[in-house]
Amino acid sequence: MSDSTNWASPGGIEPTPAGGPPRPDASPSGTGAGTGTPYGPASGAPQPSAAAPGWTPPPKPGLIPLRPLDFGTVLGACFQVLRRNPRPTFGAALLLNALVVFLSSGISTILVFTGFDRAARANAADADTILAGTVALIIVSGLLAVAVSIVAQALLQGIISIEVARATLGEKRTLRELIALGRGRWWALIGWTALIGVAAVAAFSVLIAITVGFFIPGDPALALIGVGVVLLGGLGLAAAAIFLATKLAFVPAAIVIERLTLGDAIGRSWRLVRGAFWRIFGTLLLITVMVNIAASIVTTPFQLGATFAAPVVNPAGTVETDLTLFLVLNIFVIAITAVVGAIGSVLTTAASSLLYIDRRMRTEGLDLELQRYVELQAAGTPAVDPYRRDAGTAAS
Repeated sequence: MSDSTNWASPGGIEPTPAGGPPRPDASPSGTGAGTGTPYGPASGAPQPSAAAPGWTPPPKPGLIPLRPLDFGTVLGACFQVLRRNPRPTFGAALLLNALVVFLSSGISTILVFTGFDRAARANAADADTILAGTVALIIVSGLLAVAVSIVAQALLQGIISIEVARATLGEKRTLRELIALGRGRWWALIGWTALIGVAAVAAFSVLIAITVGFFIPGDPALALIGVGVVLLGGLGLAAAAIFLATKLAFVPAAIVIERLTLGDAIGRSWRLVRGAFWRIFGTLLLITVMVNIAASIVTTPFQLGATFAAPVVNPAGTVETDLTLFLVLNIFVIAITAVVGAIGSVLTTAASSLLYIDRRMRTEGLDLELQRYVELQAAGTPAVDPYRRDAGTAAS
């Protein structure tokens, strides 16, 4: 039994009879363009498009996609900062950290080594004078290390912040270019770093001055109260430090990226963190803990080796051999510490800069400004720096 009704395809094309020529009214595309089939132009019905448009993800011209960021994106981008442009990031961090570590630890180690060596060779009358001079030199070198550390930390924060901002736009700058982009804002950044140090020292000094008064009389009851004041005061200072560090985490980025004054940058950071305190605090805390744990895993074996290697290598306990071994091992530990510290500094500073950009995307639509800038640059059209376009309005 056969069905005499000819089967028609969904596109309106009837099958070609076996062994016969193709139908003249059949369209190769299956739309019936040459006849008045239901999907052809003759019917006046709209034709379906070849590829229906779907959702297009935000562009990623460089370091991050131009959209609000989640934790995984922030964490991955922190490491990408190191891999993408290592010379001005890791190179600058290693140079600055090596300088600080050498001044803080290396010079002190050399002074201790040479001072005790000279004191051991001198007579009893000169030994005290040599030791006193050594202690004075160690104090001076410590103060110098603090000053250099402030400058180095400020420079590194500025360099990494600018690198993150330009890498987000797909740009790859040299260290000289990054320093030039921050010209005019370095002293403000150094002043901010010094202000943080002075505030921390002042807070600890006040706490110590308050608690010392409870221990001077020698009364056990007052001493017990003093212990409680130390504990409560320490917890209070820690809580205040965490709160202020989170609220002011974006000050370096605001200084060098938006080129704001120090006062405006403080207010800018305070407002950007508003409404996202716990998210920013948690992200920065988690990344900092991860960096510190990794650094401890790397450096602890070398530090233990430097501490306990002397009795193994020099069982006779010769002073000259002990001092030489102490010096060599500590220089090696200093080098390892500088490398690990450089990596950690880049990661933590990059995290703050990325969260700064993320907050501006969420609150100001910065992602749209960045996309527009990238499109204009690709077309060869001059464009205003997107990070500064709305700085005056947003900061007011």
